[in-house]
Amino acid sequence: MSNFRATAGIKILISLLLINLLSACQREVTLHATQPELQTVTTMTLIPSTSYQHIQEFSGSIRAGNTTGIGFELSGKIKQLAVDSGEQVEEGQLLARLDTRLLEAEKLELIASLSQNSADLALATSTLNRSEKLKQQGYTSEQQLDELKGQLASLQAAKKRLEASLQANTLRIEKSSLMAPFDGVISQRNTNLGEVIALGTPVFTLVQNNNPQAFVGVPIKVAQSLKASQAVSLRVADKDYQAKIAGIGAEINPITRTVPLRLLLPQDSNLINGELAYLAYQKTIEQAGFWVPISSLTDGIRGLWNLFVIAADETGAKEESFHIERRDVEIIYTKDDQAYIRGAVNSGEEFISQGLHKLVVGQKVKPGTNVASR
Repeated sequence: MSNFRATAGIKILISLLLINLLSACQREVTLHATQPELQTVTTMTLIPSTSYQHIQEFSGSIRAGNTTGIGFELSGKIKQLAVDSGEQVEEGQLLARLDTRLLEAEKLELIASLSQNSADLALATSTLNRSEKLKQQGYTSEQQLDELKGQLASLQAAKKRLEASLQANTLRIEKSSLMAPFDGVISQRNTNLGEVIALGTPVFTLVQNNNPQAFVGVPIKVAQSLKASQAVSLRVADKDYQAKIAGIGAEINPITRTVPLRLLLPQDSNLINGELAYLAYQKTIEQAGFWVPISSLTDGIRGLWNLFVIAADETGAKEESFHIERRDVEIIYTKDDQAYIRGAVNSGEEFISQGLHKLVVGQKVKPGTNVASR
């Protein structure tokens, strides 16, 4: 009998404990249901701006100050090629030479003709002097003297002609050696050893050192806003350079409909002929708006975008609460990860800057740390 009572007492005690546990759980569920956990969002403040900097890039190419096809002023057979493509050369350095054997033979012939002329001149001079002495004694006529003087003058003229021919021959021999007109790099060799070339045929293409220039085409309005010697920013292969405008074209390119600009770069710029160059042109646009991160915008309708703004609830609660409102905005300009907008927003309003995929309009949220937008 005593065992039965003890067992019944234990069962009653267990039942009371279970009832208490269930009551506690019910109170906890009720507590959580009446005090929901609000999602924390990152917000920023809308700061107004009266204008923004509009940056445009115009493309062009790098060219050396002189890129010259160098050739002989004479025709002939190439006897020597002293350099090849890719080699650095200095001003006055020998690049190539023509076969000059025919010119050397012509030079010897002219020297011999000059020697003969000198001998004829000496004889004519002596004969004229003797004839003048004989005339004083009456043994020579005036006609003979005139003939001797004419012969002497003809020989003197022949001497000048031979000297001029010898000088021209010497100059042709000198021009048979091709010299570098400036310091540079041989970018291309166009002929081979032993080849017979015509007058003016380019043997090498020489690109000048330490004189890089950029040629960029810009619209007419941009060209009219620039001036000579103005400093501009130029980007070549992800590197920025400070260039100076050396010249602005006077006519429009009929194909691109742009005005060409010639820009001078620093002499120590290590650039290659033909590289792409980008001119950065910055212009101030007077337009009121706000800068916001692109991550704070979502697609809207009719070409507009949406910005999520948090607004305070009017509940009269002890702690201020907020909910999400959607505002229609228009993107005016973008730069990197920022957008310049205008629309149904006001200065000083707080907007959600990221994590929009987790939120819906009307949702109650708790703002995080405010960070002013630029």
